[in-house]
Amino acid sequence: MTGTHLHPETPPASPQIRKAVLSVLIPLVALTIVGLVILWPTGESPRIEAGVRTDAEILEVRACENVENRQPGGHNHGGQPSTECQEADVLIESGPDQGKETIVPLWFGEGAPTFEAGDKVVLSGVPDAPLESRYEVTDFQRGMPLLWLGIMFGVAVVLLSRWKGLAALAGLAISVLVIVVFLLPALLSGKEPLAVAVVGSSVIMIATLYLAHGVSIRTSVALIGTLISLTLTGVLGVVFTALGQFTGLVDHAAAYMGTVDSEFNIRGLLLAGLVVGALGVLDDTTVTQSATVWELAAADPSSSRAQLFAAGMRIGREHVAATVNTLVLAYVGASLPLLMLFNVAGIGVADALTTEAVAQEVVRALVGSLGIIAAVPVTTGLAVLAVRHKQDPVPAKKGGGHGRGGPRARRAASARR
Repeated sequence: MTGTHLHPETPPASPQIRKAVLSVLIPLVALTIVGLVILWPTGESPRIEAGVRTDAEILEVRACENVENRQPGGHNHGGQPSTECQEADVLIESGPDQGKETIVPLWFGEGAPTFEAGDKVVLSGVPDAPLESRYEVTDFQRGMPLLWLGIMFGVAVVLLSRWKGLAALAGLAISVLVIVVFLLPALLSGKEPLAVAVVGSSVIMIATLYLAHGVSIRTSVALIGTLISLTLTGVLGVVFTALGQFTGLVDHAAAYMGTVDSEFNIRGLLLAGLVVGALGVLDDTTVTQSATVWELAAADPSSSRAQLFAAGMRIGREHVAATVNTLVLAYVGASLPLLMLFNVAGIGVADALTTEAVAQEVVRALVGSLGIIAAVPVTTGLAVLAVRHKQDPVPAKKGGGHGRGGPRARRAASARR
């Protein structure tokens, strides 16, 4: 394992540093593999009978043929308020009834969306019901807009970062694969959520960091810094979810999972989400700090450990200030409708913050932020030790304009004489 040489002046890592890094990485990889084997999902996961789900295209929107079913508050295809309910002729584009036409009722009432001919919708239905009453509209199709957005994102990343961007996209694909193949099935099979989250995060961390940033001492330092900070985040999450007596039942999806499987660990699911959510921000911080120290050491080969650490911390403080604010605002944005509801209900700020629905987001934001804060000095210190494996700074090259033996120094000495 070698250092990444963005500047030729950066000294390679010493054998002692390599051994120290490997002594941490090898057990980490081994424990991750063991964890995957032990926690790999087995048996059948709980299933919910969701009925038939198909895609369809609206051919025509019209008022309900049954006049008795008309109700006020609907919307017609022109987007204006309607006093009658609506239905649509649709062409089914997938599923067992592909190619058939049928009639489906449309949403109406205050706040209902506008439907028009040509809209792509999603239908759900009961398989055994007659075709004319089998389906209802449950959502719009969003596959194509999301696909185009994903393509734009991928192209932008590759254009800016080139091969590194392509490697980062591959790392993103691995993260999604780990979540779909291991994390979700393991959680559904009843494995301990926190253990599943830690092992899944370790797999994502190892694969994505080395793939995106290369196999090097610098990346390894970022990986170790991420591991230490993520461990702290997990410990704090365990402590404060217990102290806060969180049940996890305010999340409707988690509460429903509890009804599907009575042995499902809902509080553990909350912890698992906290750990996985913190990982994405932590590895950004640790990679940045590790790269910062390497670049500072390359820019000034004569700098000492103390100087490198101080300079890295100055940059880290700016990074933490921006990242923490971003993290908190992201959680506030996710809870904004709920906060607005509390405001309308006249619930004070203190009371709103202590309700479980908001308090668990507060804990996620603050615990994640504490992990970020810890990641800066931890990763900076590790990077300084790796890039300056001796206490004495690297001597400047002879003959350089700024070195002791360079022409500028000789001219100054001549002038003094």
